[in-house]
Amino acid sequence: LQRRRLIKHLRLPPWRTRRTFSPAVMARIEDAVKRSEQLHRGELRVVIEASLDFGPLLRGQSPRERACEVFAELGVWDTAANSGVLLYINHADRDIEIVADRGINARVTQAQWEAICRSIELEFREHRFEAGLLEGIRQITGLLTRHFPATGDNPDELGNRPTLL
Repeated sequence: LQRRRLIKHLRLPPWRTRRTFSPAVMARIEDAVKRSEQLHRGELRVVIEASLDFGPLLRGQSPRERACEVFAELGVWDTAANSGVLLYINHADRDIEIVADRGINARVTQAQWEAICRSIELEFREHRFEAGLLEGIRQITGLLTRHFPATGDNPDELGNRPTLL
């Protein structure tokens, strides 16, 4: 399994991920995040990683571990209401992870996050990457709107532009 995973990551050059998630697709994702954040006090970040570097692969770093690392590196936890959410996509593994700050995790169950990940993965299996991400953002928006509805002062604390690693 480790060897197969290593080969998958080495065979997926970053340019293929950039082609799948073109500038036009990334702009539509950014727009969806911006519109989402107008409806709630949560802060949503989308990160798409083509593949892991050789070192983390050899150490057996899981997509979940990498998502938690990215969550910390990008400061998604650094919001006034502890309402940051990271939607992380590992393209080589075709894995989706959602990491949420403690303010949100106190109200949303892991099973709810996993259901969103599964719906995105279903779209990805059919090579509908943009549709999968937009659907995931829509579902995350529903949870955040329910648990962290927008109030009068709703600053945009984190950037809306998706990150391609």
